[in-house]
Amino acid sequence: MRVVSGALKGRALKSVPGKTTRPTTDKVKEAIFNMIGPYFEGGLALDLFAGSGSLGIEALSRGIECSIFIDNDMKAIQTIRENLENLKLNDCSEVYRTSADQALKAVSKRGLKFRIIFLDPPYKKQKLESILKVIHEQSLLSTDGVVVCEHSYEVTLPDQVLSLAKTKSERYGITSVSLYQNV
Repeated sequence: MRVVSGALKGRALKSVPGKTTRPTTDKVKEAIFNMIGPYFEGGLALDLFAGSGSLGIEALSRGIECSIFIDNDMKAIQTIRENLENLKLNDCSEVYRTSADQALKAVSKRGLKFRIIFLDPPYKKQKLESILKVIHEQSLLSTDGVVVCEHSYEVTLPDQVLSLAKTKSERYGITSVSLYQNV
């Protein structure tokens, strides 16, 4: 794994040891950022189910001001911290070991609004629709923000979840990416 583009282009990323996470391939990561950017001028990113932190780090490399990384797995948290340290990104990132539900409550209490929210849960335990509802209910997405849902190609997400409308959906092998924005 590597950073695909931006200020840190080509830098290597460590992956989470073991088989508990499924890293986003460089091909899918590049496709995601071509759909949503590809570059940014500031803003916040939330990388929920962060794994190695690859998506949030890519966002930082492409101009996002700060990324918040969330994962429940200790090996993932250690890997994220190593990647951030190696790339000297500690000053523009926050890392928390907690559940997605707890993390969404915490960022809501802080009044944060995100330019990008990455949702890449384990394919077998996806609750994407309910997470999208929470994002809407807590007003976590900025007006020009986008929610990036990475999911199995076998999963069909609804065209709209409350105020969040699916604006694009693409398939890459066994992976699909669906984008949601405020309407």
